[in-house]
Amino acid sequence: MPIRRTFVLLAAVGATWIAAAAPVRAASPRTLQALLDRAQIEDMLVNYYANLGGADQGFGQYYTEDGVLDVNGLVAQGGKEVEDLYRRIAQGTPRPRGKFNMLLTNLVIGVDGEKATADMIWTGVEADTPKDRPHFVEQGREHDELVKQGDRWYFKHRVITSDAGLQKMFEKTYKKR
Repeated sequence: MPIRRTFVLLAAVGATWIAAAAPVRAASPRTLQALLDRAQIEDMLVNYYANLGGADQGFGQYYTEDGVLDVNGLVAQGGKEVEDLYRRIAQGTPRPRGKFNMLLTNLVIGVDGEKATADMIWTGVEADTPKDRPHFVEQGREHDELVKQGDRWYFKHRVITSDAGLQKMFEKTYKKR
């Protein structure tokens, strides 16, 4: 094989390897403000989920005045109804025997000015004692529509759908989405 042809072939193979090794990039925020907003939304989600499995931590404060929460077909609108729904869910949910954590993964946040969307997978993990291996308790998906009021982000419409570990209290209202 002539040297020139070998060089061209090696260059083509090298370019293919480089292209294959390049990271896949999600759409990036167009402004520094959008990047800051995205970080604020992610922090809000983490703080919100950190309250699960514990005492009532004022979940209604995360919603707009007319914000909607739909958990497996049980729907609440407004902060007071959201608080009431969480109380009902807590009554219908077995208390963790040990440590409970909620993992948020595959998070995709899109910011468009004063509005945003967030989609993610959530996974409940529990361990009875620090020596025990953790085990999965539940998993599902979430889609959020958010609005910025002042310098804070709030849920406007939130849909939570279980994919595994559906609790008995949701059997009649559950809708596959």
